[in-house]
Amino acid sequence: MDETEKLKNLVLAPYIIKATALIGKQRSVGGNQFRHALATMAILLDYKLFDDYVLLKASVIHDLLEDVPETNEQELRCIDSQANQVVDLVLEVTRPCDMNKIDFLKRILEKGSRNAKILKVADRISNVTDLHRDQYSRKKMCEYLKQTEEYVLPMAREVNKDMAIELKDLISKRRKQMRLLNYLGLT
Repeated sequence: MDETEKLKNLVLAPYIIKATALIGKQRSVGGNQFRHALATMAILLDYKLFDDYVLLKASVIHDLLEDVPETNEQELRCIDSQANQVVDLVLEVTRPCDMNKIDFLKRILEKGSRNAKILKVADRISNVTDLHRDQYSRKKMCEYLKQTEEYVLPMAREVNKDMAIELKDLISKRRKQMRLLNYLGLT
C-alpha cells in the first residue's frame, strides 16, 4: 500500500473534534494549543509516518489531558478500536502534576516506548520552532535548549536520525540568534 492509500484509511475526525477543546488554550508564542497539536501531527507526516495511526491520532490530542484537565478520559477511550492505545500513548507523554520537567523527560528517555519518544521529539520540534526571543527571556530559552539537547535529542537519535538532524539544527539556529541579539545588545 502506498502513502496515499495508507492515509485514506486514517480516520482523524473524532480526535480533531476532541482536540478543538484546545482552541481556547493560548500559547505564549501566539496561536493556541490546537494549532500546536496539528503542527505536531504535520511534523510526523513530514517524516512519512503515514501508517502509524495510533501515533498520528495521539499527536492530535497529545496535550489535551494536560491542558484541559476536565477532559473525560473514558470518552476518549471509546472513540474507536485504537482509542485505548491512543490514550495510553497520550498518558505516556503527559507530565504528571507532581513531576518536574527534567524527571519527566528522563523517564521518557530511559523507559518510554518508541512511539512516546517519537511523539515527544515531534512535539519538541514544534516547540523549538516557536521558541523566539520576543516571547521568552534569554535564560528561559537557554534552559529550554539545554533541556532539549540533553534529553530530547538523544530520544531523536534513537528513534529517527532525520528528526535528530532537524532538532540539532533548530537548537543551533536558536543559539545563533541569541548570540546575535546579545552582540547587538538586544538581550
